[in-house]
Amino acid sequence: MSTIKKYLKVLKRPSVHYSLGFLTLGGFIAGIIFWGAFNTALEVTNTEEFCTGCHEMRDNVFEELKTTIHYTNRSGVRATCSDCHVPHNWTDKIARKMQASKEVWAKIFGTIDTREKFLEHRRQLAGNEWRRLKANDSLECRNCHNFEFMDLTRQSKRAMDQHSTALASGEKTCIDCHKGIAHHLPDMKGVEGW
Repeated sequence: MSTIKKYLKVLKRPSVHYSLGFLTLGGFIAGIIFWGAFNTALEVTNTEEFCTGCHEMRDNVFEELKTTIHYTNRSGVRATCSDCHVPHNWTDKIARKMQASKEVWAKIFGTIDTREKFLEHRRQLAGNEWRRLKANDSLECRNCHNFEFMDLTRQSKRAMDQHSTALASGEKTCIDCHKGIAHHLPDMKGVEGW
């Protein structure tokens, strides 16, 4: 009984019995474990399996992606959901994950749980992504498509003209011209410029 009381006393006031160095080391190790778990969770939520785990994504936009060059192409390089929808650098990735946490509410409340509801919200969802990409100068596109390394001579005349003027001058970004490149466009009737 006295041994149990002794251990309980140690647990109540550990700093009396352990050095500050021991407590610092313990905090450091706990921090590493937390960081590892946090980073692992971030990476798991960036996998295609996670993104297509709910039928809203699997049955709608993922099916559309399968028909594009970003999914199957001659080089065998394939973009996954996170390549286009999650920034690669850490601070922007965290900010995007915090924004995406709102999407969990949509899942819980069934905002787009049927094809009809998805199509009803499609323009808003696409507009959200287009605005985000416009605001960050199509950062996710530029992670794979580097303008400096484009061989304009191997592009069509129209593409060469657009890339050499609009992009080089900084007037436009990828998403200005390439909406619908990986997913079908929403119904754009009544939208200015369409």
